[in-house]
Amino acid sequence: MKQSINPFKIDIPQAQLDDLKARLANTRWPNAEPVDDWSQGAPLNAVQALCEYWQHSYDWRRCERELNSYPQFTTEIDELDIHFLHIRSPHDDAMPMIMTHGWPGSILEFMRVIEPLTNPTAHGGSASDAFHLVIPSLPGYGFSGKPTCTSWGLERIAKAWIALMAKLGYTKYVAQGGDWGAGVTSAIGYIKPPECLAIHVNMALAQPSAEDMETLTERDQKALADIKYYFDSDSGYAMIQKTRPQSLGYGLADSPAAQAAWIYEKFHRWTDNNGRPEDALTLDQMLDDISMYWLTNSGASSARLYWESFDSIFAEAMTIPCGISVFPKELFRPARQWAERIYQNLIHWNELEKGGHFAAFEQPELFVNEVRTCFANIR
Repeated sequence: MKQSINPFKIDIPQAQLDDLKARLANTRWPNAEPVDDWSQGAPLNAVQALCEYWQHSYDWRRCERELNSYPQFTTEIDELDIHFLHIRSPHDDAMPMIMTHGWPGSILEFMRVIEPLTNPTAHGGSASDAFHLVIPSLPGYGFSGKPTCTSWGLERIAKAWIALMAKLGYTKYVAQGGDWGAGVTSAIGYIKPPECLAIHVNMALAQPSAEDMETLTERDQKALADIKYYFDSDSGYAMIQKTRPQSLGYGLADSPAAQAAWIYEKFHRWTDNNGRPEDALTLDQMLDDISMYWLTNSGASSARLYWESFDSIFAEAMTIPCGISVFPKELFRPARQWAERIYQNLIHWNELEKGGHFAAFEQPELFVNEVRTCFANIR
């Protein structure tokens, strides 16, 4: 079985990087938006500045070296190649954990939490906080294979992750995720393999009941108003990816400026910032992620997950032990009583004071503490 797990190193051909710069230099720009905010999408001057930096100052090789500093592998599961990081803790009794990113994220979301989670004694924790980490790229994302058939939705990915952990020899583990990663992690929770002891999500999906609507707190009213805003004014990207991912894909595959703007706008809207995405993430962090999509040509293949699974993201009740962390700028922030009807064996709940949709990316220390605290309950 070990022969089927192949070491992997990222090595983007220089010709691809040269082509990227040439395409950026030859971008045909639209006219500027007739508003003075982000209400029509990412403003022209902001995207031009981002792409100027991408063309002249950004260094993909730095990102590549950072990723390659960790053990990476590929393996075939369900006739698809899956790319993943596998970082063993120096502490022998560490808890294995599989962590799943979402869209428009990638494995890069977790780069600043790998060391604190695997080697906690060097980062303010104790050996009892240690994790062995498995961090796969979703099918169609990053360096994982691109499905050539339909049905690669949340349940199938969850089954692939269960198979991956078995292939790695883990007989006990926990699972964590946000965004689509929360959907995959919750799907693992529904399947409830005996090897998975508990899950943690930082985007929980749960709706209020009619009785809840009669006793809404100010906090709950704000959460519901934000959900309404999302579906009324912020979900156009999802409707396109849910219905016409292939049509969208031609622009994302051909224009790096289009790929950059498509993701950059979400970093603006979904991070806990003061008006600019750069308040929450550096240009290099955002372009690391954008470059991952561009260099692997995964604009269309990543979008297809919406076509497969967007209508199945609201969950039914599950009984696996579960922890939930609610960050204040998350898209969906259910009240605890709403969540408890879905996640019926809640072992951890916390509402934090800062952070957004990309929790590990934006607030690595808070994220690490949440994961440590949650899974301390089942060690």
